[in-house]
Amino acid sequence: MLVLVGSFVVLASVVGGYLLSHGHLLALWQPYELLIIGGGALGAFLTANPLKVVKAAMHETIGLMKGPAYRREDYVDLLALLYDIFGVMRKEGILGLETHIEDPQASSVFSVYPRLLREHHLIEFTTDCLRLIVGGSMNPHELEQLLEVELETHHQEAEAPAQAVMKTADALPGFGIVAAVLGIVTTMSQLGGDTSRIGEHIAGALVGTFLGILLSYGFIGPLSAAMENRAQEDGMAFDCVKVALLASLRGYNPKVAVEFARKSLSAKSRPSFQDLEDHLKGDRAGAPA
Repeated sequence: MLVLVGSFVVLASVVGGYLLSHGHLLALWQPYELLIIGGGALGAFLTANPLKVVKAAMHETIGLMKGPAYRREDYVDLLALLYDIFGVMRKEGILGLETHIEDPQASSVFSVYPRLLREHHLIEFTTDCLRLIVGGSMNPHELEQLLEVELETHHQEAEAPAQAVMKTADALPGFGIVAAVLGIVTTMSQLGGDTSRIGEHIAGALVGTFLGILLSYGFIGPLSAAMENRAQEDGMAFDCVKVALLASLRGYNPKVAVEFARKSLSAKSRPSFQDLEDHLKGDRAGAPA
């Protein structure tokens, strides 16, 4: 929602200031300039990026209107899920996790949290990590190195759409110059004719430069930054799982391991200790006793 509010403030401020300085709004309406700038930027974006990144950029843009993928209540569920997993490990041993990680949908542990089950990447990351613990006989240091590599790759992929959009934003002023140059070419062909028409063509060429800069720094650039911030915020869920698993592997009891994970979350998303404690003590039907 803040993306829409910020874009409206930019547009209102620029257009409002122009009108208050006795500018004529119709002079800014240059559809051919927009076609050159917008079409050129879109074509360059499609040329520079694979289809996967293009689709992800569109998906992330829509996602900005919905807010972060994980909210505080989701992190409460995630921490509770990790607590339940560690409870199974403590009571049944590491091998007791096999049936749960092979089919999370049918698991008596994972199925308690249907909202998290819809997050396929997060569940897959969690079960893959648990498989390494079950079958890999890895010490905490070895597992930490492996998870760092995996998370680095994940975060790079998650931020790729934002970086692609930022490169497009950087190119927009250049396309604005292209539109302006083409406008000057059109103006030169009018020399010797009606001087009022020459003025209109020069104004249109200048609007091309204006639009390229405005779109870059007022809309597309901030959109890219918002996408990057969202990707980083959503990535905390994966870091949370990593911290909890490593703490458990180092021998900490379930509550302490989950507390390590809770502390890894940002203050904005982190549930309070009491909220988590109340949730763990509450009636979670289906959760292991």
